[in-house]
Amino acid sequence: MSDYRRAFVPGGCWFFTVNLLNRRKALLTDQIEILRDAVAATRRSHPFEIDAFVVLPDHLHAIWQLPPGDANFSVRWRLIKTRFAKALPANEPLSAVRAARNECGIW
Repeated sequence: MSDYRRAFVPGGCWFFTVNLLNRRKALLTDQIEILRDAVAATRRSHPFEIDAFVVLPDHLHAIWQLPPGDANFSVRWRLIKTRFAKALPANEPLSAVRAARNECGIW
């Protein structure tokens, strides 16, 4: 298991790269409206500022500024990924392990 070291700075500015599990798909650009809706819904429930956001077919880059006193970027990414995945048609193949964990095969 990965052992990440992260500096949780309340109100900090963060750079992210998020990849699809299958780097040969163009899911992010093909379903850009669903991605936009997922980000907008997350910003309404857990506010943050977007300084930059670049969407490529199989991954994205983002620079966010979190509100003062808040360092929880993880919950925001979890919400965006979950909202995006649930809004997609359920046609992604799942391994037995992912199906047992009720996970999707996107991320």
